[in-house]
Amino acid sequence: MRKIFASLSCLLLFSVFAVTTVHAADRYFPYVLAAQESATVADQADAVKQALIDADFEMAGEYSPYEGAHILVVTNADLKKAAAASDFGGYGAAVRVALTQVDDQVQIAYTNPLYMQHIYCMKGDLSGVSAALEQAIGKQKDFGMEEGMTAKKLNEYHYMFGMPYFDDHIELLAYDDHQSALDKVQNGLSSSKAVNKVYRIDIPGKEESVFGVAILEGKGADKTVMAATDTADLHHTPHLPYELLVSGNKAYILHGKFRIAQSFPDLGMGTFMKISGAPNAIEDTIKDAIQ
Repeated sequence: MRKIFASLSCLLLFSVFAVTTVHAADRYFPYVLAAQESATVADQADAVKQALIDADFEMAGEYSPYEGAHILVVTNADLKKAAAASDFGGYGAAVRVALTQVDDQVQIAYTNPLYMQHIYCMKGDLSGVSAALEQAIGKQKDFGMEEGMTAKKLNEYHYMFGMPYFDDHIELLAYDDHQSALDKVQNGLSSSKAVNKVYRIDIPGKEESVFGVAILEGKGADKTVMAATDTADLHHTPHLPYELLVSGNKAYILHGKFRIAQSFPDLGMGTFMKISGAPNAIEDTIKDAIQ
């Protein structure tokens, strides 16, 4: 009888452990730390870029938002396919890979495709993209928040009561047709002194393109927002750049109170208040550029 009880106890303990393990595996974090080593950004940037290209990622763009940070933006066939199958899926068509100088070390980190898949309510499975990134440039740990979030929580994510959800994105402008929208946005971003175009990814099979926008001036400037928010030991540099989505004949951005919060989900309200002017400034700056 004791052996039976012992066996049942072991079985129960194993079951609890298995459930706990599955539960932990089902929690997602915004970023993945690929590597952290003694080097400079300049030393590592070309090697990281080549490793991504060798893994069949397509370079969409790159930029340095401020000293000590360089961001590579990539996409691939799986990301584009998932974006094409999803409503406003263009927001999730890219992976941002950042190199950040921290004293004498470089942190290489990227946006977690599975986190983005769920927070942007995308159809399809981006686990293959995650595996390809890990194989290409590595994975040491997930980071970006203390506990991570389940897929269900991410699908319904908002920072707090009364704050916007994913589908509360902002319609900036409407144009005559899709091509007019693309032309106006492309020309506006190229000629503006307040913003720069970092990348453009066209989503196959639908009238949708996503642009990466570097914000250079004002309360929503990349450097201003990151100086207030990016204070953890592991840096959230892959938060940048901001997305502008052209879908049909309209231009959209994610609401700043959603877009910033999804990149810094553990951000305290006190810190958020330091950049309280950023969401409206981001909207106004991008809208002014593409009028």
